[in-house]
Amino acid sequence: MPEGGLRPGKLPPQLLTRLLANLRFDDRVVVRPAVGVDAAVIDFRPSNLVAKTDPITFASDLIGWYAVQVNSNDIAASGGTPRWFLATVLLPEGCEEALPEKIFEQIRAAASEIGVSLVGGHTEITPAVDRPIVCGTMLGEVAPGAHLSSAGARPGDRLILTKGIAIEGTAVLAREQPDRLKAAGLSRGKIERAAGYLFDPGIGVLADARAALAAGEVHALHDPTEGGLATALFELGSASGCGVRVDVSAIEVLPECEEISRALGIDPWGLLASGALLIAAPPTSAAVVVSALRAARIPASDIGELTGRPDQFERTLAGTSNPLPRFERDELTRVL
Repeated sequence: MPEGGLRPGKLPPQLLTRLLANLRFDDRVVVRPAVGVDAAVIDFRPSNLVAKTDPITFASDLIGWYAVQVNSNDIAASGGTPRWFLATVLLPEGCEEALPEKIFEQIRAAASEIGVSLVGGHTEITPAVDRPIVCGTMLGEVAPGAHLSSAGARPGDRLILTKGIAIEGTAVLAREQPDRLKAAGLSRGKIERAAGYLFDPGIGVLADARAALAAGEVHALHDPTEGGLATALFELGSASGCGVRVDVSAIEVLPECEEISRALGIDPWGLLASGALLIAAPPTSAAVVVSALRAARIPASDIGELTGRPDQFERTLAGTSNPLPRFERDELTRVL
């Protein structure tokens, strides 16, 4: 890689902000792209159209399942209902027919489970890839005025986190690197449990979003993905012009995630975290939202607050305060 070149992962936020500044939109684009914004919302009366696209590049096992889940998550985080899915599937030369058959079955099963229709896309066998890549586009709908954006969070809001961290990253590592984890001292049972995170607690947040929105007033939802919880907190704060203070002791690092992170020398705060949902709610409704999530058998905790200081990103523990860690790339890329 040339010195000073871009590294694997998300574009640096300053670069992405500069690129997006040159875009122009018509009046029907209600929520426009920005750093930390999960999906676009377009006036498509009588409802609004919610649109999101996301590729799956880290995982090869169950790649079709991942593609549906992570794209539906961003529709859910916008307050919408996912409806239609398109997939661009890129396959390496020489692959057997069983590979696209497996991927399409994964997409079909995942879409069917959440009531989504696969309506189109593109398939191609290309020398440009050495393993499958799936680029998904999810379309959904939301009632006019009912959409949410990460920019809607407000100073004083409580921050709620569902399920814990880091669900997707832990599952990917267990599925992609089992031999390495065995060599690092993890038992087969722990690796299998970590691989099962894909389904339990699961990487989808549609149920989390629905339970939170039905319970009480919510100002913003955000889906932690690449760069982990820490990056998601920066994204939510930046999008809303707020600072963030979180309590380390309130954030659950899931057991197998903690063991895998320790074995591989990575930080779970920067590990791919799909499956958790960040919820910004006013203090008057935060406790009700947490109770409703738990009643729906979705673990949830109040982990901190949004502040009126846009430069404040802190995590506290036992009375001490330290800056929230920044990750230029997801911790997964250091392993894979």
